[in-house]
Amino acid sequence: MKIGIGNDHVAYSLKLEIAEYVRSLGHEVVDFGHHNEERADYPVYGEAVANAVVSKEVDCGILICGTGVGISISANKVNGIRAIVCSEPYSAMLSKQHNNTNILAFGARVVGSELAKMIVKSWLDAEFEGDRHAKRVEMIKAIEEKQAK
Repeated sequence: MKIGIGNDHVAYSLKLEIAEYVRSLGHEVVDFGHHNEERADYPVYGEAVANAVVSKEVDCGILICGTGVGISISANKVNGIRAIVCSEPYSAMLSKQHNNTNILAFGARVVGSELAKMIVKSWLDAEFEGDRHAKRVEMIKAIEEKQAK
């Protein structure tokens, strides 16, 4: 799988560790993030990964900022994105199984690297269950389409 990753300055070091971990799982990583610890604006990177996901340049995305919130809000402004902020593996897994999320976000100030790896693995290993959940995802898409008009 090809995974886009994005981050701001706060999450630079965690991004490096998570990117390496994702590669160790056999995935390709495309880095859209900030490349040092000098101040940067997370919306730039949230949008970049989101655009790569909707254009199918990458299969899905991982975003990291201080809390995961701001960068995920930015990504969710792009039509077709269902980004989720997770601080534990169970919600990450269910977000994929039930909501078919295409971007995972978490906070470098919220979770440590080992917990972040567990969250990422749970999310990457999960599969959308479809069935009754497919109808709800379609309803979410319909809301998005109404807003785009």
